[in-house]
Amino acid sequence: MIEQISVDGVASYKRAPAVLANLRAVNFIFGANGSGKTTISRVIANPAEHPTCSISWTGNLTLDALVYNRDFVEQNFVPRMQGIFTLGHEDASVLAEIDDLKGKIDAATADIRNRRHVLEGTDGKGGERMKRADLDLDLQEKCWATKIRYEDRFKEAFRGVLNSRANFAARMFNEFETNTSELKHLDELVTRAETVFADVKSREDRLPACSGSDLLTLESSPILAKRVFGKVDVPIAGMIRHLRNSDWVRQGLHFFHQNGDKCPFCQQATDDDFRRHLEDYFDETYQRDVDEIAGFLTTYVLYTERVTQQLDQLAASTSQYLDQASLHPLSEAARAKCALNIQHLQRKRSEPSAVVELEPMAQVFEEINALLAQGNARIDAHNSLIDNIVSERQVLVSDIWRYIVDEASINLDAYRAACTAISRAIDGLTRGIEQKDADRREKTSRLRELERQVTSVQPTVNAINQLLASFGFNNFTLATAQESNRFYRVVRGDGTEARETLSEGERTFIVFLYFYHLIGGSVSESGVTTNRIVVIDDPVSSLDSDVLFIVSSLIKKLFVKAQDPASTLKQVFVLTHNVYFHKEVSFDPTRGGGRRAFETFWVVRKRDELSVVEGYDHNPIKSSYEMLWQEVRDENRSVTTIQNVLRRIIENYFTILGNMDKDTIIQYFQGQDQQICNSLFSWVNDGSHHAYEDLYLVCDANTVERYLDVFKRIFQVTNHGAHYDMMATPRL
Repeated sequence: MIEQISVDGVASYKRAPAVLANLRAVNFIFGANGSGKTTISRVIANPAEHPTCSISWTGNLTLDALVYNRDFVEQNFVPRMQGIFTLGHEDASVLAEIDDLKGKIDAATADIRNRRHVLEGTDGKGGERMKRADLDLDLQEKCWATKIRYEDRFKEAFRGVLNSRANFAARMFNEFETNTSELKHLDELVTRAETVFADVKSREDRLPACSGSDLLTLESSPILAKRVFGKVDVPIAGMIRHLRNSDWVRQGLHFFHQNGDKCPFCQQATDDDFRRHLEDYFDETYQRDVDEIAGFLTTYVLYTERVTQQLDQLAASTSQYLDQASLHPLSEAARAKCALNIQHLQRKRSEPSAVVELEPMAQVFEEINALLAQGNARIDAHNSLIDNIVSERQVLVSDIWRYIVDEASINLDAYRAACTAISRAIDGLTRGIEQKDADRREKTSRLRELERQVTSVQPTVNAINQLLASFGFNNFTLATAQESNRFYRVVRGDGTEARETLSEGERTFIVFLYFYHLIGGSVSESGVTTNRIVVIDDPVSSLDSDVLFIVSSLIKKLFVKAQDPASTLKQVFVLTHNVYFHKEVSFDPTRGGGRRAFETFWVVRKRDELSVVEGYDHNPIKSSYEMLWQEVRDENRSVTTIQNVLRRIIENYFTILGNMDKDTIIQYFQGQDQQICNSLFSWVNDGSHHAYEDLYLVCDANTVERYLDVFKRIFQVTNHGAHYDMMATPRL
């Protein structure tokens, strides 16, 4: 069942959490309309929709919650109400097996709850798990003291766990379990730490080689020395060779075509043979050589960019082992040679008949790589030294931990023994819970199967109609829907639909009866015997006194079931604003002055538009008249409502006496006091039940005191001071 409800950040619960703690099997919650009762029922109905609120369940076992409030009425008073399945009586052996399974399931649930109490405590924050957590915290504090004592001398050995008690203790216990180093003397460890931990450096990355092999390969390409000419057997080939102007003619050919086959120099027209001879001279062979030169240039530029990137990376290196002073001129020489060679190749591309020779780069690459090799030799020597230091550090760190865990061995050994015992208990409880839960799921599955065999919606129809007839509701009944026996409909005697013509009281009553039978059933063929809690919020808002009595009688039967360990009903909440209904439903001649062990009492009040919940060790609701006087006695009374409270007391008391000469009483007062008295008596004469009217005075703290003074004097001048003294005196 629910042990505690915290309502916060929703509706009128916004100042501070309203907490209903130590809840019992039966819980009464009283409050005026609009005070915040329905919000509590909605939190129980849909906790997921109220993330700022919380519900604590016994043993952390959540039960189904059936909530009757105005939301339930609106959702279920529909043309086709879902049928309620209840257990029938067709097969006694099946019913007996259902009862047996239900008892075993409840026993398993109780066993799981008891084991969880031992494992986690009643609130989920204790038990064996808390013992283990406390044990860990105690070890952490003791280990942290060791850390503080040795941190100045062995800080490097503690690196990685310096800022966490939990991590330091875990490392310390692990070293206690696994460290097999030889135990050294403290003085020796301190001396070694001063040397090995001093100015600890990291490894250096080796310098990458500068690879120019691709460029060196291109230096010997035959295309560089090849003179590229046109076709030799063309009539104009001899003249071109004689003048050695093949490249010049090739460039002019472009202008010749643009000029409409006229000579671009003399502007004389040429014949077709001349144009054909020029085109034949620069044939496919010539074009292949030209394309090869262009591709060679592109490749050389690409390789040059790669070398340049390598040189840039070396120039940006911060390695102390690279001689940047010697590298810089070599790098510039390589860049210059690459740039000059690109110029040679560009000339070769524009003058294919020319012979070019690239600047050799082998020597500069050899010198650069020799410089890099010298740097890498120094880096390798550095890394070798660092590797030895790392190895020495690892040995020293292990020796230091061996020393400190040996010093703390008594605490660590005691922790290991206690932790082993608690861990075994936790493992045993966890396995037991898992086994019991598996057995419970198996039995629950069998129970659902049996329930489907013997459940029916018809018994609910019969029971509700019998109650309706016994209460005098003879003009409508409940029947199964014609199209499906899984649904109900409200009908007249002739079978016509009656839902739209029911009064508010009739509608409320039939939905309540529907809910009442749902408590012992289910809207599906299984789940009839599922454990559940019930919340009933204002079930008699529109019912007359006769029906109010029978509703309270039905609810009292639920109280009996909630106290029966074998019942599926584990808890009941009753919320109401109706004083008479509250008195009727909570009446218990055996209660005495206090409250029974299975019940709690709560009052919801709204102060300054904010709801608060107060618990009582007795039934606080006596009558509406007593409640009004309680508001007068309350020092934290609401400034905005006190005037109406005083008016209602005047109405209740002096209307009962009758024949009160209001004008005579008013004459006993003067000025604003007379206006206040007139305001209070106007409630009686006008029959007003509104919060505001023409004679309403704006209230502040001083005005409230004057209201209370005039209110008291009204009783005194009418010779009813004794009644005032009796009602205004705080109750013990």
